[in-house]
Parts: sequence; C-alpha cells; structure tokens
Amino acid sequence: MSKKHPIISVTGSSGAGTTTVKNTFDQIFRREGFKSVSIEGDAFHRYDRASMKQELEKRYAAGDATFSHFSYDANELGELERVFREYGETGRGRTRHYVHDEGEAKKYGVPPGHFTDWAAFEDGSDLLFYEGLHGCVVNDEVNLAKYADLKIGVVPVINLEWIQKIHRDRAQRGYTTEAVTDVILRRMHAYVHCICPQFTETDINFQRVPVVDTSNPFVARWIPTADESLVVIRFKNPRGIDFPYLTSMIHGSWMSRANSIVIPGNKMDLAMQLILTPLIERLVRDSKRA
Repeated sequence: MSKKHPIISVTGSSGAGTTTVKNTFDQIFRREGFKSVSIEGDAFHRYDRASMKQELEKRYAAGDATFSHFSYDANELGELERVFREYGETGRGRTRHYVHDEGEAKKYGVPPGHFTDWAAFEDGSDLLFYEGLHGCVVNDEVNLAKYADLKIGVVPVINLEWIQKIHRDRAQRGYTTEAVTDVILRRMHAYVHCICPQFTETDINFQRVPVVDTSNPFVARWIPTADESLVVIRFKNPRGIDFPYLTSMIHGSWMSRANSIVIPGNKMDLAMQLILTPLIERLVRDSKRA
C-alpha cells in the first residue's frame, strides 16, 4: 500500500464482467477529475497467442491438461508485482497491451495475438488502476494484494460467468460453444487454485446472481439481464460503511448479513457510484496530503 501513489485492483475471471466495472470506475475518474493510469491483466501474460498454443501442446504431451491463462506460470506475476511496487513508491511504471482482435490491431498497429512494446506511464497520475485475472494473488512467490489500496472482486455465480463467457467469445472472437467449453474445462483447476483464493483478499466483492434458470449454461440462448438478477455486495471490513444510507438510496435493497447488502441487478452501477466514489476520493485526498 502507498499513501502517496494509490493502487486500485479489480479482479475477476474471464466472463466475470470486470470490463463493465472498469467503465464505472472510468466514469468516476472523469467526473471527479482524477487522472488514472490503467493496466490490463492480459498485458502480463507470458506468451503471445502462437507461443501459448505451442506451450499448451507441450503441456498436453507431458500429461498436464490443466495449464491455461489462469495458471500462475502462464503470467509474468513477478513483473506485475514490480509494477505495483514501483508505482506505489514513485508513481512511475510501465505496461503494454495484448491485442485480441482486428479492431485492436488497427488501434495499436500490432497483429492480433501479439503484444505491443512496453511503454512508460504518463507522469502526474493520481492513481493506478488494474483490471484482470491476477490483481490480488498471494502465493509463495508474489504478494500483489499488499500493494493494492482498494481491492475489488467481480464474481458472478459460476453458471452466469460461463454463460457470459460463452456468449462473449462466440460473438466477439468467433469461437464455437464447444471450443469455449473446452477452455472452461481446461481452466477449472487453476480457477479453483489461482482465481478463487483472491476473493478472500478483496475489500469488496460484487456477485451477480440470476433469478432465472441457468441450470445448463452451455445451451442458454441469452445472458440473464440486470432486471433478472440480484447483486450481493460483501465488505471485508464493514466499519465505516453507511448501510442505512445505502439501503435508503438503493430502492429494493436489504442487508443479508452484517457485512453484506443485496441490491436489484439494475442498481449495480448506482451502488458502485455510491460506494466507490467516497473511497476513491479518500485515497486521492490522502495521497495529496502525503
């Protein structure tokens, strides 16, 4: 953690909805006039697309069917920790971009499946914002959680997460349902051992729960809408959270536990604005005083 150069880490698996949460953060940053530098978890993958395919084939041949982008050793977590540490100490760092598709290729001038060159952060930022798979990893080699000042988990119930991933990968990346299912199966071991443990490190978790049948996510014809969902918001430390204010401002919400509030799914953006804006303001205010 750093008083002078705060870091916000948003962590969730593929299909969890972290990009939507990032958009809400961007709105808050613009409205409040905060300058952020953003880094993506995909930028810290160890392999480009072709190299990852080769590594997967190598692992399969060796009898390892669990290796995936979720795995620790498929990512440069030491480099990510170095970026977190350096930013916290100096307000400086570097990142790159992983180019997913032709649209991004036109933007960055790099073919799909490749990384851009590393580039230094712009000077004068108020905070660092991370969004990706591994922003709160704590293991024998790295401790990313200790460098982040505000840690957010985005964790839909798993059937909903799979539905969102299947629909996204088919629509945006041209994959078949069968291909996405194979990826889900391959990632399951690392999901349990590398992704889930991070959500005990987060300060706040947002978990969307559909209230329609998602029993077989692999044949779902559409993603449950916000109106067909509830969101459970869990605070690791509820001290200082004004729950009466939140339940009065968010119609239809209620407390399910002493540290948890349940809201209608279509109120998630409002809830994030109400909860996160004062927390971010406090981080930036304290950084300017430091």
